[in-house]
Amino acid sequence: MESTLTTSKTAIILVVATAGIAIPAWLFSKGPAQVRPVDAPMSLAAPQDDLGRQRTKGSPDAPMTLFEFADFQCPACRVLFEQTIPELTTEYIDTGKLKLVFINFPIPQIHPNAGAAHEFAMCAAHQDKFWPVHDLLYGNQFEWSDLPDPSAYFALLADSAALNTDSLATCIQTGRTRGLIEGEFNAARQQGIQSTPSMVLEGGLMVGAVPIEALRPILDSIYQVRTGS
Repeated sequence: MESTLTTSKTAIILVVATAGIAIPAWLFSKGPAQVRPVDAPMSLAAPQDDLGRQRTKGSPDAPMTLFEFADFQCPACRVLFEQTIPELTTEYIDTGKLKLVFINFPIPQIHPNAGAAHEFAMCAAHQDKFWPVHDLLYGNQFEWSDLPDPSAYFALLADSAALNTDSLATCIQTGRTRGLIEGEFNAARQQGIQSTPSMVLEGGLMVGAVPIEALRPILDSIYQVRTGS
């Protein structure tokens, strides 16, 4: 079950800029995924700064972009990481069809260690190590999720990722990435994101740990529309 932030908003109204190509709503009826095609404009572009590129996996020229709004302490996000992302990577990211952009959406009200985990990952991004730490956090979520203070365990993960521990400590202690994380969370919430994992793909919002079997027909249909192949 996805992790949900209680909010007064009930409508989720999202659309992704599609570079002038209209993606027909019927494509999102493909497969059993919980997908919500929408009709109100929202500009959502992959961040172009260094930290944005650190969190983008795949070719910058890929014809499709999938935005993942995630919380490192969210159990459903771990399921998505374990069961969907590997095949998504093999079939679509590594083949140049799709790029994946990770967006910070920690929900400390229900995941008290999420904020620290996201700061750890974003500080690792300053050392070009976002994805190794991303994988370690999800792969070891059971170990740190319920700790009163996960910092000592994160130090072990930092060693595993071969991070410069002095630079990491300075980054975390000064809150270097905190404003960026909070800014992404607030912007996403204002646009209607309420739970994790949530994924936005070419005008459709998909909620929960969507299996690859549900994603595949949607991705294949959009790829055909975008490339004609």
